[in-house]
Amino acid sequence: MTSSYSDNVPYPPETVTLTFPNSRGRLPSAQASRLRSMMLEAWADKAKILGTPCSYDALSSRLVEEAGFPFLFLSGYTVASTHGLPDTGYIIMQQVSIPIMVDGDTGYGSPLNVKRTVESFALAGAAGVMVEDQTWPKRCGHTKEKSVVSREEAFARIQAACDARDNSLDILILARTDSLVLVWDEAVCHAQEFQRIGADAVFVEALPDRAAMERAIKEIRVPMMANIIEGGLTENLSAVELAELGFAVVVYPFTLVAAKLKSIREMLRALKGSMSVGAPPMILSAEDVCKGVGFTQYWDLERKYAGAVEGKEEANGDTGVIGSTEIEDGCHSEANGKVH
Repeated sequence: MTSSYSDNVPYPPETVTLTFPNSRGRLPSAQASRLRSMMLEAWADKAKILGTPCSYDALSSRLVEEAGFPFLFLSGYTVASTHGLPDTGYIIMQQVSIPIMVDGDTGYGSPLNVKRTVESFALAGAAGVMVEDQTWPKRCGHTKEKSVVSREEAFARIQAACDARDNSLDILILARTDSLVLVWDEAVCHAQEFQRIGADAVFVEALPDRAAMERAIKEIRVPMMANIIEGGLTENLSAVELAELGFAVVVYPFTLVAAKLKSIREMLRALKGSMSVGAPPMILSAEDVCKGVGFTQYWDLERKYAGAVEGKEEANGDTGVIGSTEIEDGCHSEANGKVH
């Protein structure tokens, strides 16, 4: 479906019409339309699949985008890890130019809460949201002691999520079921009903192997997501293999968190070992770090606006204000060993 949004405000004087392919909400969203279009394209072509590691903060999200991945998945597990917490429901929710899928967990309450949660994520700029059928407090899908709510409650959650999408700002709905923890038929029942209700895509958590994946693809006729955790419960097939099976999306929740844990531990050991023998180990230059975290772009903007302010003050005869370059000078001084 293609939706158009016409803005008939006085300025500009002519009507502005924006067209969004594959739109579903009452109010179209460019990012939701973009994510849904990419997902449908991948679902229709077994030579294609949307793949991305799950990011955990603004910096990792920007690095994922810089690496060329087509979308972001901000998962509950990875965000929780940045707070030193397990993924047990403590943590909830940044924006780049590629679409962002967020983890809405259980929706945080009744179906009314689910509806409000989905609407809030859409207003915050998310292109998609995942809502699941676990009980609260939820658990990471590859850990122990998880349980699911009744069919009726699960279906009501997804209905509320789809209503939020259809009656307000568009957002892709990814419906997740963990009911494979019960029996296969229950997982298929949940997934098929999620599809009937109107979910854009379905995620059956913890499919154990290729045979189960093939069976799920055959029985659930809707774009599906695979979740690959290195050493987890699901067989670690390649993205190419998953695409050939018929999956539209694959995400890697542990990859960046594992890289972060490994690199930080290695550098802490190296730093501790260097304290009695010499200079600390060099990972990146100060210039590379400042550029990587965004200081270079900030300084460019600062110089631009400082020049504009100084020009205005000179025109007014005021020479009492000095342009602000303390942050840049301070960073460069510290890089040269001169800490103020």
